[in-house]
Parts: sequence; structure tokens; C-alpha cells
Amino acid sequence: MEKQVNKLQNNFLKKLPSAAIVLLLLFFTLNVNAQVQKDTIKNISYQKGKEYILGGISVTGLKKFSEETVRVFTGLRIGQVIKLPGDKLTSAIKKLYESKQFSSVDVYLAKMDGNSVYLQFNVLELPQLSDVKLTGLKKGKTKDILKETELKKGVMVTDNLVVTTKNYIIKKYTDKGFLKTKVNLDLKADTTDINTVKMSIHVDKGRKIKIKDIFFKGNKALSDKKLRKAMSNTKEKFIGRFWKGSKYIEENYQTDLESILDKYSRLGYRDARILSDNISWNDDNTININIELEEGRQYRFSEILFVGNKEYTDEELSSLLKIQKGDIYNGAVLKERVQGDGSPNSQDISTLYQNNGFLFSTINAVETKVKNDSITVEIRIREDEKARIRKVTVSGNDKTNDHVIFRELRVKPGDLFSRSAIIRSIREIGQLGFFDQNVTPDVLPDYQNKTTDIDFTVTEKGGSQIELQGGYGGGSFIGTLGLSFNNFSIKDIFNKEAYKPLPMGDGQALSLRLQTSRTFSTYSFSFTEPWLGGKKPKSLSFSVYSSNQYQLNPQTFDVDRSRSLGIIGASVGLGQRLKWPDDYFQLSQTIAYQSFRLKNYGFRVGADVLSQGTLNNLSYSANISRNSAGPSLIFPTYGSEFSFGVKATFPYSLVNNKDYSNLDTEEKYKWLEYYKFNAKGKWYTSFTDKLVLMTNAEMGYLGFYNSELGYSPFERYFVGGDGIAAFQLDGREVVGLRGYENNRLSSIDGGTIYNKFQLELRYSISDAPSASIYTLGFLEAGNSYDNFKTYNPFELKRSAGLGVRIFMPAFGLLGIDFAHGFDPLPGQNVKSGWQTHFIIGRQF
Repeated sequence: MEKQVNKLQNNFLKKLPSAAIVLLLLFFTLNVNAQVQKDTIKNISYQKGKEYILGGISVTGLKKFSEETVRVFTGLRIGQVIKLPGDKLTSAIKKLYESKQFSSVDVYLAKMDGNSVYLQFNVLELPQLSDVKLTGLKKGKTKDILKETELKKGVMVTDNLVVTTKNYIIKKYTDKGFLKTKVNLDLKADTTDINTVKMSIHVDKGRKIKIKDIFFKGNKALSDKKLRKAMSNTKEKFIGRFWKGSKYIEENYQTDLESILDKYSRLGYRDARILSDNISWNDDNTININIELEEGRQYRFSEILFVGNKEYTDEELSSLLKIQKGDIYNGAVLKERVQGDGSPNSQDISTLYQNNGFLFSTINAVETKVKNDSITVEIRIREDEKARIRKVTVSGNDKTNDHVIFRELRVKPGDLFSRSAIIRSIREIGQLGFFDQNVTPDVLPDYQNKTTDIDFTVTEKGGSQIELQGGYGGGSFIGTLGLSFNNFSIKDIFNKEAYKPLPMGDGQALSLRLQTSRTFSTYSFSFTEPWLGGKKPKSLSFSVYSSNQYQLNPQTFDVDRSRSLGIIGASVGLGQRLKWPDDYFQLSQTIAYQSFRLKNYGFRVGADVLSQGTLNNLSYSANISRNSAGPSLIFPTYGSEFSFGVKATFPYSLVNNKDYSNLDTEEKYKWLEYYKFNAKGKWYTSFTDKLVLMTNAEMGYLGFYNSELGYSPFERYFVGGDGIAAFQLDGREVVGLRGYENNRLSSIDGGTIYNKFQLELRYSISDAPSASIYTLGFLEAGNSYDNFKTYNPFELKRSAGLGVRIFMPAFGLLGIDFAHGFDPLPGQNVKSGWQTHFIIGRQF
């Protein structure tokens, strides 16, 4: 007969947390061994707390596992010192349970030989799953559930696995509106293998249950209609509802009950409560929701008192609070005006203090008196001392040099702490385009010294893009190779160790592009230094390009290289960040030159045709812009973008005393002349952190100096389509308007005036560094006009549609839009209809 050292109460212990199991094991071990000290069976006795040598371990009850495997699981070793009772024995039992291979573990003292003890473990193995069969669902749904529940061959079958699997399936379908879902789960022994079971699951999800009616009782201040509207996720069934389902989901329903109380609270009914709510079933397999309310009385603000404020007067704080005596009591708005609404542009009292150094301030709104229907509120302020920034650090930038980030930060050591400066710094880092938009600043305050450290953690993404594409068109293959390095370091260009694979990290932009076919070839190079000299935000950019196009016979597709049009161009630009009216403004100026060389090449300029000679285009442009959108370049959620630009050539015709009515075409256009005005504006309004409305308005005008010369044949506006500029020769501006064919809303020579209006609702699906994805729905309207005589700002071409955008660092922005044009193209009487647009490398 053996003396039992520890007999576990398995059915009870399996349901307890691991920590509780250890305590109970210790409890039973101590009690059993206390009894062992008093009794001796077959002369087996031991002393409590004495150290023994483990002489051996035997295991019984095994079916599949070997004794050696169980010994390994216990962590015990032959010859080691153990105590009876002791932590090592308790730990061994715990490890066997944690292996999730056994449903029962008992330990016995089998033998003693002098100072050596021999233990016997009696285990009960958990059965393994050999097969699972799921019925009642479609094949695709069956695969999904098996994958989600991880029911696969070889898994150990526990009571917990059975219960959680059943509950998971029921919840999955009740959340979809199948409230009467039933799941039957059976286990049968598999006679073909040792200690294995087969599982069969049958799912009867029944019919989807719809909400027929939502009834309210006890409401007087708010109508049933307004209360139903407050329930944004739980809706009644009616014909034609497609944008929001009428299924019942418990979690969403509870959220909507809270929304009802919030609705009352915002109207002054702070005591409103839900007395009861329940569901009743109808004969047509629908449900009704019954909600009984108690509204209570409506409260108003009485006195609003400020206590503890020294830095700001009551009047200054009241101007932010925007609540007057007699206003309807609104606890939610009071909290937002005192502590903020969580948005970067929140206007509240706490933000006012934190923007001016009061990091350690505390501000709370406290109801101090309730009399009848009036509530007196105290805004209690503890200002404390102002905090200064001790140290600013940046982490996570493995490629980008520190100075590139530090020069964009609006927080410096020694400055007063400012919440708005931190938010602005996050935005500026995001605008660089080198990092994931989720920049996380860690504020590490030191209350004793009234200082704080700030660490900006960034996640780098690719700063380079590759454009490699090919296609067939115009009777020949067209190949394109483009390389854009947006975080280049030109100072390391001769440093071999910096090539990983290219010298990077100084925030410079370098771009190379080659496009060639049988009929044309073009080469371009551009470079931008955003901080000229490294001390001030003044940028220098320049670009050069060259292209040649050869005459193509459209019937035979033969190319005549003796007939060509060559273009050489270059530009130099200077940009400067302004400090007035604020530092979101930037002024950029550019001088550009183009030379068009024609050699027996028919080229249309207005009503004339040029075949020989050289055309020159020397222009100056200035653009003033303001960009406060952020924090991401790809998916801005707040702020705006405005720009106003002027581009002009010298008015040669006004000073050279030539009669342009009698000049030949080559001489007339030897030096192009024109002036242009462009204005654009975008606003970003966020409803949530993922849902943003972008509003856009823009227009452009091309003018002339001399009526005898008229409008320039170059620099025109071409409206319609995807807005992507292909290989162009005449300096045209391509304006996208989806739902219509490319450039088809302008005349063949292009327009001299255009306007465009746009609403675009965007929803972010993913903001991961590897791929930022968002969907969009849009309304657009715009048009192109040949002159002021035909200009009519209300004669617009309209469209609407849906699309998706994917931004991958290595390839830029990719997307597709499906747009419906509601109006006909010029010269046609049938509406444009559905158009598909592919977007590559640009942002609408």
C-alpha cells in the first residue's frame, strides 16, 4: 500500500487561475504531509521540512506519452535535493498542468530508501482532436470558423475549448442579427487511434432578426423620433434602409442607451435615467425594443465662478468657456471647454494653461450648489509654477540625421512647456514624409525641479520611390524609369561607407527620370535643398530636362527622325518660410526657361502651324502659400492649404514696336508672352480620427498683354479626367475632373480660364508604415472656358463617385476611382456616364 503525498482535486482545480492552484496545492501538500508525519504505513515515514534526495520518478496512467516525457515536463531531476512538502514538488505539479496535456495529476510517495525518496505521478491525459466536422453553414463560412477557433488536428480537447468554441460561434452570429442561433457540439471517441476524439458541430443560425419598432415611455422633452436618431447603431426596420442595418447587437445597443442619456444631459436633463429596457418578440420573427425613461427636470447654469486663477482674469477664462448664466446646463460641453475635446485644435482652459508653461496645473469643474433648477459651478484652478523644457531627444531615426528632425521641432531646451508647440512639432515631422504619421512624444515631467524632458519617437519609412513601367502605344514600346530620393545626402556622395545603398539622411530631394520610345525620349534631373546653409528654412531647387520628339506617320507608324521637335529647359527656385502673418506661410519664386527647336516638324500654335525655328519661354513665377494641414501628408485630418500664384513673361510686344498683325508665325512666337493667376484652397474637417471631409476650390486665368498677339498658345488649362500630366510639350496645366475623359472638358487648344469645386469624404482603413490605405467618396464640379465672353461660373460639369488610395513608400500613391459624369462632353448631348480612372503618383 502506498502513502499518498498529494492527491489533487482535479475537477475543481482546472477551473481556478494558476496562482490559486499553486496555493491550494501547497495547502493540500502541507495537510497531507502533516498527517504522514503521524502515521507510518509499511514503515514509510519522513520528517516534515527535511531535505531528501530524489531517488526516482515513476509515472502511471499514460496512454500516448512516455514516462521520460512526463519527467521532463516536471522539471525534476534524479539526485536533486527536495523537501516534503516543498516548492519544487508544487512547481512540478503546476508545470504538468501548464503543459495543457493532462486533465488530472496525482502524486504519491512510493518508496523510501534511507535518505532517498521515490515519487509516483499518476496522470490522466487529455484527449486529442483527430477530426472536426461542422455542418449547417456554407463551405466558405465553415473554413473561416475553423480557422478562427483554431480547431485543428492534434489540439488537446478541454472543457474550456468546448465551451469557448460554442460561445464564439453563437456570438459571431448573434452579432450579425441571428439572435436565435443554436450550436450543438458533440464529442465521440475515435476508435482508430489511442486517446483521440472526433468533434461534430452543427450550427442552426435561423433567420436574421430585424428590429421592427423601438418604443419609448416616459419621454416628454424629447420626441420618439429624436431619441431614435440618438441611437446611431440600433435602428428600426423599414423599406429602403441600406446605409444602416436594423439588426440587434447587444454591445451596440448598450452604447446607444448611453447615447440617449448623453442627449438628455446635453439638454440640461442631467438626472435622466433609464428605468427599464427589454425585448419583445413579434409573430413575424421580428423584435420590438421597449425603453422606459425618467427625464427629471431641466437644469440651467447659475453662477460660474473661477477660483485660484492668477495668470488669467475671469473675463479671459470666460471668453474660452463661452457659457453664460441662464444657459441650459450641459455637462459634456462644460467638460470639453474646461479640459478639452481631445482634438489638436481644442480651445479650452486647460489647453490655454498648458500652452503657456503650466504643465503641472490642474483645472476641474465642480458643482457646488444645486437650487431648484439652477446649478452653481466653480472652476477650480491650481496653476503651480511654470515648467521649462530641460532636454529634447529623438529616437527611432536610424537613417535620418538628427539635425533634419531637430530643425523642424518647435520645442527647444530652455523654452516654456507648450502643448501646442508639441502638436506643431508632430505635424512638422509628419510633413517631412520620411516617417510614419504616428509620431509619439513622451513627456517626462520632473515635478520637484519644475522641468520636463520630451522624447519624440519616430518610425522611419522608405524615403525613396521607384517608377518602372512599360507599355505599347503609338506603334511603339514606351519605357519609363524614374528614381526619387526624398531623403538624400549630397555631402556623402563621395563617401563609400554612406552607400546603404545610397547616401541618405539629410532631407534633400533628388529625382532622375527617363522615358523613351521610337517616337520620343525625355530626360530630367531635379534637386532640392530644403534648408540652404542649414540654419534657416530657405530652400534652393533647380531642374534641367531635355526631350526630343520625332514625326510619326499615323498610317504606317514609320518614324522620320529628320523631322523633330527638341526641348531644353531649366529652372531655379528659391523658397522661404515666412513669420508673418504666421509661420505656416511660405513664399517661393522661380525663374524658368524653355527652348523649343523645330526641324521640319508640324507644330500647332493657335490657328497657325510652325515647322521651323525656335520658340523661347522665359518666365518668372511667385507663389505664396499657407499649409497648416496635418499631421500626415497622405491623410491629413485637420488644417487647410491655400496658395496664390502668379506666373508671367516679359511683355516684349509692348516695348519692341513691332506690328504683330503682319509678322509671320515664327517671328510672332519667337518669345512667348503671357501672365497667369492661380488660386487654390483645401480644408480638412475631421468627424473622427479616421473620417475626414476634404473641401477644395480652385481656379486659374491666363491673360495676354497685347490684343494683336492674343492668348499664348502655351500654358493653357486642360480640364477633365484623372488629372495626371503625361508627356506634354506646351507647358499646359492638367486639371482633373473625374467622370469625364482626360482633357475633354477643354477645347482642343486648351482653356484660358477654369474653376473647380470638390467635396471628398475620406475614411482611413490602415495607417501602417508599409501601406497607408483609405477609401473615398466624392462630388466634383468644374469647367474650362476659352475666354471671358464664354465664362459662366455656374455652367459646371458635375460628377460623383467612389475610390480607394494606397500609399506604399517604394511606389508612391496608387489608386482607382469609379466616377459618374452627369453632364455631356462639349459638342455632345449624351451624359458622360461611368468612367474609371487609375491614379499614379499624385494626390487629389
